[in-house]
Amino acid sequence: MTTQWLEGATEKLIPTSLGLVNVRVGGRSDGPAMVFWPSLMMDGTMWQHQYEHFAPTHRVVLIDSPGHGKSDALRKIIDLEDCSDVLVEILDALDIDKCVLVGNSWGGMLAGVFPAYHPQRTAAAIGINCTASLPTMFESIWATALSTFLSLHAKMPPLAAKAARGAFAGPTAEATNPEFVEFTKFVLRDDPKSVAWALRSILIGRKDEHRRLNTIKDVPVLIIAGEEDSQFPVHVVRKMADAIEGSTFRVLQHTAHLAARENPQGVNAEIDAFLADLPAAAR
Repeated sequence: MTTQWLEGATEKLIPTSLGLVNVRVGGRSDGPAMVFWPSLMMDGTMWQHQYEHFAPTHRVVLIDSPGHGKSDALRKIIDLEDCSDVLVEILDALDIDKCVLVGNSWGGMLAGVFPAYHPQRTAAAIGINCTASLPTMFESIWATALSTFLSLHAKMPPLAAKAARGAFAGPTAEATNPEFVEFTKFVLRDDPKSVAWALRSILIGRKDEHRRLNTIKDVPVLIIAGEEDSQFPVHVVRKMADAIEGSTFRVLQHTAHLAARENPQGVNAEIDAFLADLPAAAR
């Protein structure tokens, strides 16, 4: 996969409480900071289309989440509070006071709770294809089986690509977007043992966060659902948005679980509209 779009960006490994975390920093150096945290089984490069769109106006930070991409391997259970602490460590290392935090799936869950843990570091938060609910029984069984299978391998097995395609691509992508369907094979680059730990942590082990979201005050939050998202259906994502006072909720039609990569035009348009309505200091 070409990364010419990152020309001019810098890349560094930042020491954190979860090991070295790889970040790419580019865009407008004097612009407001916009930080992107990816979905499980993806790294910061999943945000290519957001980087290209927002780099002219923002200082853009793309994070390889713990255990993914060029970040250190993950070999223990973590939670969203751990991820929030890591994000603060990254912001401190980059001398960023406040950021607009954008996340998809895992990153979207983090974008939900981060303003509760660290409101003073959050100018605004945007969560895409995310949930604050406990895992369903089916989800727990599916993710447990997949994590157990992956933990037995040193190299990502081909079956993982099939699982990722089923999780990330909805009927519209399957019928009309072959480039995106092919992109889901990205997961074959992952460390299977790290992904297994992340599945146990972020999917199987996640908590009900609605009470925590109720504590968010005076931080603008946008929550985006995908109409075809089979992982976190619209009603689940809407419940998350409803728990956050004053949040904005949007649904993207004909879009599944990895909306930021499958439907970047729709996602970018919603983010643009959301940021345009905020005070200049929060953009």
